[in-house]
Amino acid sequence: MSAATTTPAADVRIPLRAHLRHTGALVRRNLLWIRQDPESMFDALLMPVVFTLLFVYVFGGSIGQALGGGQDGYVQYVIPGMIAMMSMTLSQGVGTGFSQDFNSGVMDRFRSLPIGRGSVLFAKISVELVRMLFATAVLMIVAVLVGFHITHWGGLFAAVALSAVFASSIMWVFLTLGVVLKNAQSVQAMGFLVLFPLQFGSSIFAPTNSMPGWLQNFTDYNPLSTLADAARGLMVGGPVAHDLWVTLAWSVGITAIAAPYAIHKFRTKN
Repeated sequence: MSAATTTPAADVRIPLRAHLRHTGALVRRNLLWIRQDPESMFDALLMPVVFTLLFVYVFGGSIGQALGGGQDGYVQYVIPGMIAMMSMTLSQGVGTGFSQDFNSGVMDRFRSLPIGRGSVLFAKISVELVRMLFATAVLMIVAVLVGFHITHWGGLFAAVALSAVFASSIMWVFLTLGVVLKNAQSVQAMGFLVLFPLQFGSSIFAPTNSMPGWLQNFTDYNPLSTLADAARGLMVGGPVAHDLWVTLAWSVGITAIAAPYAIHKFRTKN
């Protein structure tokens, strides 16, 4: 019997070009699924609208006064931070969707095919990045309607690109949760425990100088703070270099640890 007939599909070596072709086919499959189930885009559509209106009109007056610029000043402050928030919040969807695919048997079918294991994961991340970019576009439309002034178009695109880089690293963490946890509800609950302290213990919604000292120490190491501050500097002006490099370092470090582990757990999951 030849080696080709005895080698399982999971152990077949896939060349890079085939990996890219498989990833493209799976991206197309996931996009077609979204087209057939448009309700899956509701979070990307409604979340930026609800959060923008909530923070601008409920908290914008009081926080804006503290910033010295009123509600208009707060709009300029919070919108770049909300781009950072979108990158983190929507990243959770890749884990819940992955878990649902496992429980529905779709992943068993994929793992029986002679395709690269990484292709399945990279395709998921690619589609979630598309959803994140869509949500960011909605956010910016609402932001302009509530008074945000885009003065640095290049900085806006750079901030979105930086958010996408950070989001792709966080998605590896949620992909791992989607593999190791039993169902989508568990992934969502664990994601909430991760997202809540990182988002509100950061400079996304308010400056950190009024926080207790111990919490300021936490925000100094919180990647969402550096991402929000870098986006703020790129879009409305201010220091950028330190926060930019720290955010990129976080992104590289998280990816270097989480990506190999996620692929390993996916390959060995029973």
